[in-house]
Amino acid sequence: MDAEYDVLVIGAGPGGSTAARFAAEGGAKTLMIEKRQEIGTHVRCGEGIARGLLEQAEIPIDESWIAAEMDGARIVSPGGYSFDVDESKAGAEVGFVVERDLFDRKLAELAGMAGVDIEVKTSAIEFIKEDGKLVGMKLISKGEPVEVRAKIFIGADGFESQVGRWAGIDTTLDVKDIMTCVQYRLTNIECDPKYTEFYAGSAAPNGYIWIFPKSATTANVGIGMGGQAVKQGGDPKKYLDEWIANNPKMKNAKQLDMIAGGCSVCAPLDSIVADNIMLVGDAARMIDPMTGGGIAHACLAGRFAGGVAAEGIKNQDYSKEFFQKYEKLWRAEIEEKLFLNWMAKEKLVTISDEVFDTLIKLLSEVGMDNISVINILAVIKERHPELIEEFQDLI
Repeated sequence: MDAEYDVLVIGAGPGGSTAARFAAEGGAKTLMIEKRQEIGTHVRCGEGIARGLLEQAEIPIDESWIAAEMDGARIVSPGGYSFDVDESKAGAEVGFVVERDLFDRKLAELAGMAGVDIEVKTSAIEFIKEDGKLVGMKLISKGEPVEVRAKIFIGADGFESQVGRWAGIDTTLDVKDIMTCVQYRLTNIECDPKYTEFYAGSAAPNGYIWIFPKSATTANVGIGMGGQAVKQGGDPKKYLDEWIANNPKMKNAKQLDMIAGGCSVCAPLDSIVADNIMLVGDAARMIDPMTGGGIAHACLAGRFAGGVAAEGIKNQDYSKEFFQKYEKLWRAEIEEKLFLNWMAKEKLVTISDEVFDTLIKLLSEVGMDNISVINILAVIKERHPELIEEFQDLI
């Protein structure tokens, strides 16, 4: 590890590796650090990725990290009504269920091939500041203290991100914008290998249960519950266990692993940059509030951040004003969708099982060529005008 770099990327997840790669490809001397001793391990993730955003992020599709390719998603109501969203309705939103450890390592490999220096088992401790400016970072690398100087910092340190807060960027979350999650990888079950499935309603208060298949007999099965619905620490696991026990397709399920943690389901932040720093991915709260998906968002934002960082190095401009280029790029692509899905999430977690049954039954009967919040509201207004008051604040 050298003592000075143009760009220091904190975190080697999808956003970090992609940012580091594009910064290096743009000519910036780049270091990426990862606190764990192995990139891609112990990832808290359902492992679903939208194909279209990967293509935008210039991530080459590699069969080595694809577990299953999806035809679409299935939304199931508490009463058992279902609505399928396939590629004809969702387009590039349909994608893959992946093996995140292999995916993350491949992205880190691409970064390394671009010339990025990579250090694992290396944690950021605090910024080094001079005259109020961020000029370096104190690290602990393999148990030893190290100081590295850099001109630009890219925070890609995940949901629990500290880098943004250290730099004065407000990434705090309201309890209702935090999803508490538990997921098993189960085998010896029955599932549709071509459709991810989402189950909403009282089975998962203020959230939903998901099935992300790896095959016809193995899947990631998890639950996310809104923070305000969790009264005791074990509540998400209790609800998930009960749901699995009552599902005949999982009566012989065998558990292969278990992960737990939190994710953000908030509206887009007002700002994710400051002088000398940009945030990407979970650290920037780029999770889709409806689906919980964030991998592809992180990759796309990483591509933009890395490109802007390289341009900033060439121009010797590392200011918040210059980084508005990054803000405009990522917001133009995903901000509106994230905001609309946050509004929809805020409403959907409040409706009863009976109303949810009505909605899903309606959508399955009507069919839609293009799925969006606006189009769904139009159908509700036409077929069930008595329910439109429930959704007035979304119109």
